Amino acid sequence: MSDPTHPGETPDTAHDDAPPTRRWTEQDLSDMQQYFWRHIASDAGADGIDVETEKPTYSWLDDNGYRRFVAALRRHHDQPFDEFWSSLIAPDAAAWDYDWGTGDQRTIEALEHFLDRRASRYGLSESSVDTLRYRLNGYVRAFKLANDHARLLASVARDSDTPAYEAVDEVFAAFDHLNEANDRSDTTIKRIADIVDSFYSHLVSRQVAATNPAGGLDDEFKWDTTTDGDTPALRTEHVQALMDVVKTPADELLVIALAGWGLRANEVAALHVNQIDRDGDDVPRIEFDDRKNGPGSVSLLYGMEVLDDRLAQLSDRTAWNGYLFPSTRDDAAHISRQTVWRRFRDLADTAGLPDEIDGERPSPQLCRRFWYDRYSETLQDVIAGLEDIAAEQGSSDPEVVLNNYLSEDRARRLRRDAMRERLAAAFEAQVETADE
Repeated sequence: MSDPTHPGETPDTAHDDAPPTRRWTEQDLSDMQQYFWRHIASDAGADGIDVETEKPTYSWLDDNGYRRFVAALRRHHDQPFDEFWSSLIAPDAAAWDYDWGTGDQRTIEALEHFLDRRASRYGLSESSVDTLRYRLNGYVRAFKLANDHARLLASVARDSDTPAYEAVDEVFAAFDHLNEANDRSDTTIKRIADIVDSFYSHLVSRQVAATNPAGGLDDEFKWDTTTDGDTPALRTEHVQALMDVVKTPADELLVIALAGWGLRANEVAALHVNQIDRDGDDVPRIEFDDRKNGPGSVSLLYGMEVLDDRLAQLSDRTAWNGYLFPSTRDDAAHISRQTVWRRFRDLADTAGLPDEIDGERPSPQLCRRFWYDRYSETLQDVIAGLEDIAAEQGSSDPEVVLNNYLSEDRARRLRRDAMRERLAAAFEAQVETADE
């Protein structure tokens, strides 16, 4: 871990919007680095941002008074903040930083600034921002293939000599390429078009761009989006493909926890052995003191052997802290949510999962939706199995039997047995039995 109290002189002000003791023009990159650790890292840490694994966003830097620091990096050192962070602050994290389909830093800064503003003003989750970033990058790559460059601001900037119609032609050419590639549905391309339109509108509103060349996409392209309405989720074959490539108990447990238990990425990252309850009269459970909707618990209907393998592996370690995914960093007890996402996407790439599933990139969120889909199917199976009993009771609705004629314990047993079978089928394993 880098020491945030690096030795050496730094500007004395806590925020760069106040004049530093020495002018920004007199600071070399070493000075800028020391200033970052002395002031920015401290403020970011107070907001829960670990600067060695998470790059502070442009909006956060702006809101916390570091706008001139970012400007000084670009103006006096020809270095965007992204590059400064990845090369001098978190070089290890840079290895998995986002791979935009362009090397043009001006374009990357504009895209990231747009996403930061979207996240802060719309209250978007990180997974939602990741989805938007993925769609924008699809456009960037198509733009480059269609126009032999990916400098998105070059033809729309207020000081550009490019006629407006040529800027529109470039955008249309990019979407022609997306259409002709035939590897995305109309719904997916329409979603890309919507965020691209919003991106250029954002540039116009900031007076960075003189025109929005994507404003006429809906009139130019008639995408058929009437048949799509399902929530994207992993399918059984995707889960099977993931299980085929796992090589360690940790990776196997990660897939089980996401798709077999329906946990959120942050819940997986922070799983602790003390949360596992095996002693109750019920099936084993994971207990949560503080979940999104308050305290709660999750039944472990599948994957106990995988969990026990992981616990056995961890118990052999010296000074194990009890977390199922402990961090290798001295300043963190367990891995981060971002690490869960990164590990999952590495597995998805190795497993050869599609780049998009119903318009979204494979992610831990789609694992959770897989779990919910299996649970919904389970309820349908249970209800269908009660049709004969319903007929005997003189009812045409088997749900009446489920709700009124079966005990709560019996109804729960039916749901769990059916859910366990579905999970076993998805994970290509024998059904685990438990005496309830």
